[in-house]
Amino acid sequence: MRRCTVHDDGTLAGGAVFATCDAGFFDGVRLDEAGRVWVAAHDGLHCFDPDGTLLGKLHMPEVVANFTFAGPKRNHLYLCASSSLYTLRVNISGVRYPGW
Repeated sequence: MRRCTVHDDGTLAGGAVFATCDAGFFDGVRLDEAGRVWVAAHDGLHCFDPDGTLLGKLHMPEVVANFTFAGPKRNHLYLCASSSLYTLRVNISGVRYPGW
């Protein structure tokens, strides 16, 4: 893994591109307990392996702006879209952050 440096003027150096978005832009990032990276985009929810490989997309009928894992087991997804709030139960759990 290459380290990325943030300079005083806000520019970046080093590092590598983790993933690119072919549907608008990414908005909202969460991790699951397996270390996979979940990101919202204009066409739904994208799931990436820790190495940046796209594992799949959950296509939605609206632009997804943000999302979170919730519930006692963190296995409910709440997705904020253009004009709706969607929820679904999944068979994975979002990562538990310290202090949450």
